[in-house]
Amino acid sequence: MLFNSFEFLIFFPVVTILFYLLPRRARWLMLLLASCLFYCYFIPAYLLILIFTIVVDYYAALLIERSVQKKTWLVCSIIANVGILAIFKYYNFFIGNIDQLTGLNIPLLNLVLPIGLSFHTFQAMSYTIEVYKGNFKAEKHIGIYALYVLFYPQLVAGPIERPQNILPQLNAPKNFDPQNVLDGLRLMVWGFFKKLVIADKVALYVTIVYNHPQQYHALNVLMAIFLFSLQIYCDFSGYTDIARGAARAMGFELMVNFNRPFFSGNIREFWRRWHLSLSTWFRDYVYIPMGGSRGSKSRMLLALCTVFILSGFWHGAGWNFIIWGLLHALFVICSLFLPWKNWPGKKIAGLLLTNFLVAYAFVFFRDPSVAHALEIIRASVDLSSGNPFTFGISSFYEEPGIGNTGMGILLFYILFLFFYEYRTDPSLTKMNRLWHLDVLWFAFVIMSIILFGVFTKETFIYFQF
Repeated sequence: MLFNSFEFLIFFPVVTILFYLLPRRARWLMLLLASCLFYCYFIPAYLLILIFTIVVDYYAALLIERSVQKKTWLVCSIIANVGILAIFKYYNFFIGNIDQLTGLNIPLLNLVLPIGLSFHTFQAMSYTIEVYKGNFKAEKHIGIYALYVLFYPQLVAGPIERPQNILPQLNAPKNFDPQNVLDGLRLMVWGFFKKLVIADKVALYVTIVYNHPQQYHALNVLMAIFLFSLQIYCDFSGYTDIARGAARAMGFELMVNFNRPFFSGNIREFWRRWHLSLSTWFRDYVYIPMGGSRGSKSRMLLALCTVFILSGFWHGAGWNFIIWGLLHALFVICSLFLPWKNWPGKKIAGLLLTNFLVAYAFVFFRDPSVAHALEIIRASVDLSSGNPFTFGISSFYEEPGIGNTGMGILLFYILFLFFYEYRTDPSLTKMNRLWHLDVLWFAFVIMSIILFGVFTKETFIYFQF
């Protein structure tokens, strides 16, 4: 079920109201059934995959806690999770490349990737790993553990939670608190604003230019490259805000997944602000075990490269994602040797350079064809083609919402987004004691969604992962 669908507008209030009306002992079951229903809106049969991994990891954690052969059961759990991920997400990629290199013509699998498979696989793995490390006790109630994996707000696109945060909350009693409901609604409204008013509107422009970059001036292509950074941020962080808001309305607190990444002064700071649940997952379970910053410099560089290659591969089975990961590894490694402290105006220069590098790396993230991605990059520096004054006026005028007026409105909302997020972190904002200011804020944002939002039920970008 998409958050930006009519079905969810019914689903969310019904589930939230039932959560508070039902006796506490029945709430977990209602949430579990509701989460199954939420997931079944995509491909119902794939719910069986989740049930399989839930059963495997539940018993593996119990055996890890009770057995002397802890590593054996951990390995079994990891094999089960990674095995499913490999079959559905990576089998065709590896076999396709083997076929090209050897000419063996090994048959490919005609499988549809389950929605959010990488997200709930990593969340399930973090549970057994934490139990193995002795940081968390195995959950005895299989229904509560199943809810930990299936909890509908963050089931499809995260954040990737750790058991220490979610499982105690699922076991704790929740009392109705109007503050939680209002704060949750604020987060959800802000998430819908970012998705419908900015991300999906920006996508109209980006798609046109990316499809035919050779037809447009370098300024148009450059604008599309930077707008895609904004699109993916508003799309993904918008999802996270809606997820965190839906959870908070019931008294659950999901982790913050974004912390104003476009205000980063360097690429390392960017990764301390962007997709935190994934970057901290790789930090804790890959980078640090490989030695991290505590080992030799060569070992640290190897760990960094490994993390970013795996991060790229986690996003998708394609060379474009691997290149995206390698580029970020290169950026981070170079930043370690740049004498930033001695640079005049380092904050502004660092911010501009960071956003420039991130935007250009995202060209490979968006385009599965490496050749086409390189064509877009070439077009962004080709001053000989197209007319620099076409954007938002002539060649785009026939497209709904991105003509002259539409581009002006979009620019206003982009500035509003950056101003609001610069002044405050919306994910942590509580309802203001000056309630009339909150009423005005809600009214402005909701009216903006109604008047300028895109209501074509565009899927969220990170659903493909």
